[in-house]
Amino acid sequence: MTDSSMTMDIPRYGRPAPVIRIIGWSLLAFLTAFLIENVLIVGFDFPGSLRAFSDGGALAWLQLLIYGVALAAGVLLVLRTSDRALRWDAHQIHQFNLYVIRGFFWTVLLVGIVDSTIAFMRVENLLQVFVGEDSVRELSRARFVGPWIHMPLVAISFIIAAFTRTLGFTWLALLIVAAELLIVITRFVFSYEQALMGDLVRYWYAALFLFASAYTLFDEGHVRVDVLYAGFRNQTRGYVNAIGSILLGATTAWVIIYIGFDGKQSIINSPVANFEISQTGSVGMFIKYQMAAFIGIFAITMLIQFVSYFFEAVADIRDEPGRREAQPVSH
Repeated sequence: MTDSSMTMDIPRYGRPAPVIRIIGWSLLAFLTAFLIENVLIVGFDFPGSLRAFSDGGALAWLQLLIYGVALAAGVLLVLRTSDRALRWDAHQIHQFNLYVIRGFFWTVLLVGIVDSTIAFMRVENLLQVFVGEDSVRELSRARFVGPWIHMPLVAISFIIAAFTRTLGFTWLALLIVAAELLIVITRFVFSYEQALMGDLVRYWYAALFLFASAYTLFDEGHVRVDVLYAGFRNQTRGYVNAIGSILLGATTAWVIIYIGFDGKQSIINSPVANFEISQTGSVGMFIKYQMAAFIGIFAITMLIQFVSYFFEAVADIRDEPGRREAQPVSH
């Protein structure tokens, strides 16, 4: 799915909205600084910016400076593009989010195929036919497969995503059905089943729902339980969506991000840093650590999309041109 045809209908310039744009871009700037800080803490043993005023030393102050620079960059962007339309900002943010989601969709496709193949060969003792004993041992270790097999596939996935314009919801759903069908056939017809087969289905299934959530928000596809909203005018809906995006949507995403990335032992950082595997061990796929990361990816992409949604909502309040006519699902 592409938005190229929609781009032509979006005005690039419009009435200034500096306060609204500073709020939105500051949220994105703060998110960027937070993720950079998380990498520094987990990967390079930095103390964390919160320790700048206690015993953190120069490194903590450096991390605090990252936040200051990021926020200043967000404000400077708004001031230098004061005539930028809110809908254009929303569109550009959405396009970036689409790229991120595409990259992760390609990641789960490539990693799923490659890791399940390695796991099958490992279980059936086929690896030694193709590689030496040293490689067989390495391919049985998640700490080797993660950085040396998975990470290059992630990089390749984001390169592919830069040259494609499809999100892949359809083919990923089809792959899930095919993988589940394969489990049924092999189990009930050939009495054969391996843990890796269930791992692959869960891996793709989790990715489909968590990665698709942000685009579903853009397309008004989430179920909206309302009594009054359907009868509101566009401007009134704009007020509801703008307030909800910040007070409910963005805050919920931030709670998930903060808890998930709160230190080395957090529920996301710890599995990812240790390339954690499931209890099935070497007979399954080495993708449990990625499934922990899916929670963070979900929250990050939702936060980005909520900022885009916020800009769109305020543009509706201001009755700016270029409004999308989406059909929300109501119950």
